[in-house]
Amino acid sequence: MAYLFTSESVSEGHPDKVADQISDALIDNFLAFDPNAKVACETLVTTGQVVLAGEVKSTTYLDVQKIARDTINKIGYTKSAYMFDGNSCGVFSAIHEQSDDISRGVDRETKEEQGAGDQGMMFGYATSETENYMPLALDLSHLLLKELAQLRHENKDITYLRPDSKSQVTIEYSDDNVPQRIDAIVISTQHDDFGTDDVMLAQIREDIIKILIPRVIAKLPEHIQNLFSDDITYHINPTGKFVIGGPHGDTGLTGRKIIVDTYGGKGAHGGGAFSGKDPSKVDRSAAYATRHIAKNLVAAGVCEEVLVQVSYAIGVVEPMGIYINTYGTCPFNMTDGEIAKKVSSIFSMRPSEIEDRLKLRQPMYSETAAYGHMGRQPETVTKTFTQPNGETKTLDVELFTWEKLDYVDVVKASFNL
Repeated sequence: MAYLFTSESVSEGHPDKVADQISDALIDNFLAFDPNAKVACETLVTTGQVVLAGEVKSTTYLDVQKIARDTINKIGYTKSAYMFDGNSCGVFSAIHEQSDDISRGVDRETKEEQGAGDQGMMFGYATSETENYMPLALDLSHLLLKELAQLRHENKDITYLRPDSKSQVTIEYSDDNVPQRIDAIVISTQHDDFGTDDVMLAQIREDIIKILIPRVIAKLPEHIQNLFSDDITYHINPTGKFVIGGPHGDTGLTGRKIIVDTYGGKGAHGGGAFSGKDPSKVDRSAAYATRHIAKNLVAAGVCEEVLVQVSYAIGVVEPMGIYINTYGTCPFNMTDGEIAKKVSSIFSMRPSEIEDRLKLRQPMYSETAAYGHMGRQPETVTKTFTQPNGETKTLDVELFTWEKLDYVDVVKASFNL
């Protein structure tokens, strides 16, 4: 019997995502001047106020206020009418030095013996149902909001948009787990106050369906385009009005959108957030490593869908173990346990080797903090960072290295594919 599956996304202007982006901007600035920095930074945003808190072990000094303000302005909170803007909000910092009790469990005489920065379990997932090996409902949810943000920044075809928005997509699947059609799309977008409630709602609904949706469809492969039909149920700003939003409408906190950040509810999640953490924290680095493994396994033909779990004890070099679940999609006679043993021989999961393999000591994290950490396009960009004393550093930075299909040949050779 056919079934429905739903995933959601939130925009760069969602209060929790504002907090994530500030935390990751701090990470990038620390790593740009001190690649060995240890950072765990949380952000809270609310009406007219930003609070920074966390622990840092670093040789560099940053103007954290300026970094926070620049991030907020880049997102688009630049008007006093929003009750939260980068130029006038208060920024309070309670960042202090990292506990010696934590650093003693992580730091070692040699980098290779570096212990895990925390305990816990991390999951990676991949599926063949999209070209980027991501669940379709989440992929579409992200694309809807990225395109909506582009329309807002262009300020041409739709001129009333404000930064905060959410999306949700429901897909109907067949018994054999193949997407059949899009059942429903939900878009809630913050907007200017430009008329009566009925007038605003009618205009926003028309613009979403006639401007946004065609732009999204045009960016999709043909077989995904075919899932769009006139039978889709649209819920556009279902409360009827969304003028008050962003940190003024809801307080935002780092790490509250972990399902949006990963797989939209598909697979599993260990519970640890990513943003604001340097790569010694396995919540982040091992989650990237397991995605890298999962994507390369599916791309190599080991399975059509896979969940990869790894777990750690704080300060311990080797993981507790690796778990593989191929959901019965492995086309040859090998158990998931046997696949896990092969995976362990191909991919070292020591924290230092994950950092080296995926080049995680680069200032590469600001781009991850909105529209998902997984399923993104690997690329190299040039970034410039400035310290309070005026010193600047320009770096070529590789983004989303865990999305590379650079181990497909190695996996195929190991599995004799």
